[in-house]
Amino acid sequence: MAAVEAPEPAYSAPVLLLIALAAVLVLLVLIISLRMHAFVALVLVSLLTALAARIPFAEVVPTLLQGFGSTLASVALLVGLGAMIGRLLEISGGAQVLADTLIRRFGEKRAPLALGVASLLFGFPIFFDAGLVVMLPIIFSVARRLGGSVLMYAMPAAGAFAVMHAFVPPHPGPVAAGELLGAEMGLLLLTGLAIAIPTWFIGGYLFGVFTGRRFDLPVPELLGSGRDAEAGGRLPSFGTVLFILLLPLLLIFLDTGLNTLSTAGYVDGDQTWVEILRMIGKTPVALLITVLVASVILAGGRSRSTIETILNDALGPVCAIILITGAGGMFGGVLRASGIGEALAGSLEQTGLPVIVAAFVVSTALRVAQGSATVALTTTAGLMAPTVAATSGLSALDLCLIVIAIASGATVLSHVNDSGFWLVGRFLGMDTKTTLKTWTVMETILGTVGFTIAFLLSLVL
Repeated sequence: MAAVEAPEPAYSAPVLLLIALAAVLVLLVLIISLRMHAFVALVLVSLLTALAARIPFAEVVPTLLQGFGSTLASVALLVGLGAMIGRLLEISGGAQVLADTLIRRFGEKRAPLALGVASLLFGFPIFFDAGLVVMLPIIFSVARRLGGSVLMYAMPAAGAFAVMHAFVPPHPGPVAAGELLGAEMGLLLLTGLAIAIPTWFIGGYLFGVFTGRRFDLPVPELLGSGRDAEAGGRLPSFGTVLFILLLPLLLIFLDTGLNTLSTAGYVDGDQTWVEILRMIGKTPVALLITVLVASVILAGGRSRSTIETILNDALGPVCAIILITGAGGMFGGVLRASGIGEALAGSLEQTGLPVIVAAFVVSTALRVAQGSATVALTTTAGLMAPTVAATSGLSALDLCLIVIAIASGATVLSHVNDSGFWLVGRFLGMDTKTTLKTWTVMETILGTVGFTIAFLLSLVL
């Protein structure tokens, strides 16, 4: 689909902000009060917002389709293939094997911590969506075994993937922001990790455990019923399950690792072997390879037709999630095309705040206005780059801390225009109100804590 050029904003920044606010309020009323299906409500509000923002009539539908399609391009394959991997792990008993091993080694009381630490490690090379989907059957299996709210186990893991995706190269947001601001990638990696870990512990682990005690949600049957391995199948070993779990991460690291080496000049990115390995490491290809491998080594003596049925059954429950996530991307795309985010950020940039504070505020405004954390990160970095370049006395560490401040602003207040909001909420079986009280609050804590640490470090270092 050809890209739709964003028209010039039809209104001033205050009017555009009011339109965005009204759109969000209408969406919440439709979903929460009138009980309209989230997919229908998102499509309807996206259309009304495009008309209210005076996007030309001829460009309204292409704008809607572009936002929807671009989101599905990155999400549908990941969710579909990831659900297949999850279903194979579930039905073969692999998820239960891994859960039993984690519980034995960390202890039942520290199971949420164990899942969070595992997600931090897996979250280094793998993107948020794919990492969460691959980990969900493990999370669900642990939750079924130990009892209690699924949020007790899911939120620390989801928070780990979120903070790694926002703060740490080689993820696209911090990499793009670092390049735009001239930050040193190696130092940014170390700085991002140093801030991400305490940020996750406070906002992901501690708040996740608190949330799990406050909201008692059952384990969804989305990726399986939680029954023991299907009759006639052999339980896989812990090593086999770990291999399946690590395979997509290792393959994805081919892409991210070689990209980092190429950017640093250690390898020639134009070499054919580099391009082939990076193609294999693209997340959809990595997950496809993992599905094929898992279909063989997790078969446990089952016939090919049985494996085909298992894979087919994995897709049905996630179709609604895929459509709702795409509609969330549609809404965010309309907000971007209307110029709401850019107009608001431009006005905030002129407030005279310290560079690191202004970076956080501008990124927060963009995040709230259009939803995508990566878009907020890259757009804010582009807007702030001239200001950063004109500011004297900034050290290499200061540049990295500004990138983290931007990433923190791009993390807070995930709400109804963020596709990740719908992905997490629907996978965990939460309604919109509960997702706002849990996921949105956790994301806001993560962003606030991350910015606070970065700001304090900028004052003392």
